[in-house]
Amino acid sequence: MPIKSDDLHGNAPDAARTALLLIDVINDFEFENGEQLLELAMPIGHNIAKLKSLVKNAGLPVIYVNDNFGKWQSDLNKIVSHCLKDGVRGEPFVKLVLPDEDDYFVLKPKHSGFYCTSLELVLEHVGATNLILAGIAGNNCVLFTANDAYMRDFQIVIPADCVVSESQQENEYALKQMEKVLKADIRPAQELNLEELKQTERVGKAKSAKL
Repeated sequence: MPIKSDDLHGNAPDAARTALLLIDVINDFEFENGEQLLELAMPIGHNIAKLKSLVKNAGLPVIYVNDNFGKWQSDLNKIVSHCLKDGVRGEPFVKLVLPDEDDYFVLKPKHSGFYCTSLELVLEHVGATNLILAGIAGNNCVLFTANDAYMRDFQIVIPADCVVSESQQENEYALKQMEKVLKADIRPAQELNLEELKQTERVGKAKSAKL
């Protein structure tokens, strides 16, 4: 019988109750309404960069959950290279949120980070019971990923200043829905207590019984 490795990803944290998921932040913004979204996303990119720094300083893992843009041959390096070297409009945003060598990376084919990906396996390996979600778009891929996380009994944190949608109204509505339906904590990133999250156990199926 194969022996389970204690180290999945080099020097990355491999034992943590909380993980940060960065959703579709390696993004070229080369799509309809991409220019409008990028304008709203730039200040959010700065917030995400600060959040990532706080998370890493707390010794927690960072997992990039990124769309494959319909190209199954893609990998992290190809997507980053495309965003930095091909003159795409998303280049300044991507420069704010570049992955580090010890970050995890999961490629997704659809909206949810859990659909047909290894995300659940990675989270199981690191022992995460709480997820901090940030990225693009709040009313789409962040929402779908949060929904699937809730269905799996993860405690969800979605800092309101670290997600963006094509309009402020759509973003605010999605956040309120995730707070109400998925029991997500949507406080701004600077109000998060990462030390507390590091100690928090999974709420479990008991929360479903309260609905």
